[in-house]
Amino acid sequence: MARAKPPAPRTKTGTKTGTKARSKTPAAAAPAPRTQPRKAVAPARAGMVTSWEKLRAIALSLDLPNVVETTSWGQPTLKAHGKLWAWWSPSEDAPVFKVPREEREIMIEADPDTFFVTPHYAPHGLVLVRPARCDAEWAKAMLLRNWREMAPKRVLKAYDAGRGG
Repeated sequence: MARAKPPAPRTKTGTKTGTKARSKTPAAAAPAPRTQPRKAVAPARAGMVTSWEKLRAIALSLDLPNVVETTSWGQPTLKAHGKLWAWWSPSEDAPVFKVPREEREIMIEADPDTFFVTPHYAPHGLVLVRPARCDAEWAKAMLLRNWREMAPKRVLKAYDAGRGG
């Protein structure tokens, strides 16, 4: 008796991997008109973290121990002490930072044009920052803070001793 073939794996959209998803609308259909105007995004100022490359460069410039470049879910990331430390959200095109949830809520309330969260990130202690408004010095301080919070005590003690702090 012949064995049945297992079903092809499916992606999150429900299509088989390796196949093209078909559009549900005819190719000639025009896009629906916008009911609200697009929110204007201010042009990025100098010193803003506007790409993964800039965030990566800032993170690596800190020259912190136990930091490695890797990938997560197919996206480039940096890990510190074996845990996700710095990454860019491809779906939101924005950097993601670890912050306590209470602090995140204060940040969003104080400056919603800079900080935001999506349903995907809401259950976690994470905040997204609009790239045109992500200050490089702020990002550097957050990365250092997060690295220190993630560091084992022995690593932190050695790091501080090496810096004379």
